[in-house]
Amino acid sequence: MSIPANPWKKDRPPKRILAIRLQAMGDLVITLPYLQALRNQLPSSIKLDLLTRKEVDPIPRSIHLFDKIYSIGGGRRFKLQLGLSFLLLPEILLRRYDVVLDLQNNLISRIVRKFVRPLAWSEFDKVSPVPAGERTRLTIEAAGFKNISACTSFSLKRDLIVDDLLKENGWDGKTDLLILNPAGAFPTRNWPMDNYLNFARIWLEHFPDTRFLIIGVKLISEKAAFLKNKLNDKLINLVNKTTPAQAFAIIQKTKFVLSEDSGLMHMAWVSGIPTLAMFGSTRSDWSTPLGRHTLLLHSSDLECGNCLREICIYGDTRCLTRYTPEFVFEKALTLLDNPGL
Repeated sequence: MSIPANPWKKDRPPKRILAIRLQAMGDLVITLPYLQALRNQLPSSIKLDLLTRKEVDPIPRSIHLFDKIYSIGGGRRFKLQLGLSFLLLPEILLRRYDVVLDLQNNLISRIVRKFVRPLAWSEFDKVSPVPAGERTRLTIEAAGFKNISACTSFSLKRDLIVDDLLKENGWDGKTDLLILNPAGAFPTRNWPMDNYLNFARIWLEHFPDTRFLIIGVKLISEKAAFLKNKLNDKLINLVNKTTPAQAFAIIQKTKFVLSEDSGLMHMAWVSGIPTLAMFGSTRSDWSTPLGRHTLLLHSSDLECGNCLREICIYGDTRCLTRYTPEFVFEKALTLLDNPGL
């Protein structure tokens, strides 16, 4: 895989670096462990800044990583984003960036890079059948920074205190927390809710002191209500009760995450939390979580796998329904028993 780049070649380190990632929350979160690794190897005097979208900036703003964050408004309206980006260009130019890490590679990010005219730059590969995390790592290294490996340890800012929120909703402050995340965007990305329930019951037979957590937005409120009705005080329902930054902070306290393809799944694995992800129609070669603390159940072994369809052509979402709660539980145990964690 060839990364378009002009690497840093001077004997001295650069003074200012700008990283650009403008996509959805999960896509932005994937970049964070690699940018944290870069931050860890840079002298403290070097500035590392981020250009992103306002819609997805709460998590990068919640951690001690970037010196400055530029946020583009406009929601998902590209033309408005483009116009607001032009308004930011004079401020960005004044920072005199030596290096631009274009981790987005779209029209806006290319305009910004060319306007800044950095001495060194690199551009994200959008098409290769390689996980996004690996492509992010290679993009950073292509700009002249070597030995980048994901750092899953983040320093949260002090105002992100979530213990009280958890305790107000039923946590005792000691019991292990396990996240259930039935948040896949389409039916072809959804494991049946009865399977989540039976997985939880099997888990409780082995680990009775566990409290399950469900976090997310209103779209999964009915699923959360179903699990709450069945699991009662064994489940803490925080749907529509957290900001993205609070959700990220809560994830740091969990023992394990069982998740469909979603932004929260990416928040979990980049945090080093044992994460079992279940992908239905999602392309596993692009979105797979990385690291020994993760496991992906995917559809690429099927003739219809990685189909990207919203509705299963067979009507049974066989890529996910074939995984029983018992099978998923056994796979979860292999992650928790991993001596490398």
